[in-house]
Amino acid sequence: MLVFGVLSFWLREAEVSRADIGYFSWVAMAYAVKWLWSPLADNLKIPLFHHLLGRRRSWLLVSQVAVAIAICCMAFTDPQQDLALMAALAVLLAFSSATQDINVDAYRIEIAEVEMQAALAAAYLTGYRLAMILASAGTLWLAALFSQSSDYDLSGWQHAYLVMGLCMLPGIITTLLSKEPVSVLKQQNTAHGSMITRFAAWLKQAVIAPFTDFFSRYKWHALLILALIACYRMTDVVMGVMANAFYVDMGYSKEEVASVSKIFGVIMTLIGAALGGVLINQFGIMKVLFAGAILSAATNLLFSALSQIGYDLMWLTLVISADNLSAGIATSAFIAYLSSLVNLAFTATQYAMFSSLMLLLPKFTGGFSGQWVDQFGYSTFFMMTAAMGLPVLILILLLAKADSSGRTTKVSAAKVKTEEIS
Repeated sequence: MLVFGVLSFWLREAEVSRADIGYFSWVAMAYAVKWLWSPLADNLKIPLFHHLLGRRRSWLLVSQVAVAIAICCMAFTDPQQDLALMAALAVLLAFSSATQDINVDAYRIEIAEVEMQAALAAAYLTGYRLAMILASAGTLWLAALFSQSSDYDLSGWQHAYLVMGLCMLPGIITTLLSKEPVSVLKQQNTAHGSMITRFAAWLKQAVIAPFTDFFSRYKWHALLILALIACYRMTDVVMGVMANAFYVDMGYSKEEVASVSKIFGVIMTLIGAALGGVLINQFGIMKVLFAGAILSAATNLLFSALSQIGYDLMWLTLVISADNLSAGIATSAFIAYLSSLVNLAFTATQYAMFSSLMLLLPKFTGGFSGQWVDQFGYSTFFMMTAAMGLPVLILILLLAKADSSGRTTKVSAAKVKTEEIS
């Protein structure tokens, strides 16, 4: 939220163009390429911290401190005076946050058996969505509270971001108090080899093995799986790039957007996350994935209707509530699905690969959303994003058919035998 979502509200109030805001969303591409450095989390020991905290918690602590520093630095930046500096700090924040994501996901998957992953996905999503609401509605409220007038006030946004930087403290404390999961990754002993030999062995184990493992387990169906991962978030991510700019252009105040998100957003998020976990256990992941994709596209059509209606708090409440409910259901199913694909021997790398691919195409496409709004208007833009959900439905049906006919390799993360890479 702070690297782009709320920041787009700030930028629009600072009279940054919609096209520039759209391009600014590419900052979040860091989340889509985090697989590039994810092998480090599985294999690199951070000096001193690894001995004190273990592999997962040491990486978590370093990334969380970096996130806090980046947020505080953004608080002292004026986008009207130096937009490039704001972009650079946002890149630092995105990189640090993506690194945290890599290790949170690995920690969640490693801490419990596969039978608990659906419940963990629902719990993870609940905390994640609550944090998003704190960072979005909370920041908007604080920015309004600290502002001296109803017009754009830089100091209001700066104070709000400083408070958000302090909100990293509970996460840091939690990392220090949590237990380290038991590692199943076996390191290859190459201490006596040459530097080139050690590097080649590390490259094979840390970078190549996680990818070859995935394709060896799912064969050509891996291509369908990767296509689904790449497209599943398209509708809500592309739409979300322009959501806050849309609220500003429609005349909604920071307080109004924050109030509706806080009250109804929280309620529907909790219901959606819990309902998603229950539905997965009752009907299976693929059926809930399909329902979530339909709901995500449908809520975009509600945004299109709102753009035609104009300023209306009742409609805003309905749209935000529906959007949070559908996101809760869809994301619960999607997280559980991604978790089921992971081999515990390569937890961080494989999950980072999946979650990165999940954002790569949507984030890239979303960069052009400002131009599309300028050219077609908000109503048509929201309908376009809804139509982006059609390929997702087709891919889910193809994968479900493959599963039912027994052609897809079904290997759960818990049942994959951990082998030493030699």
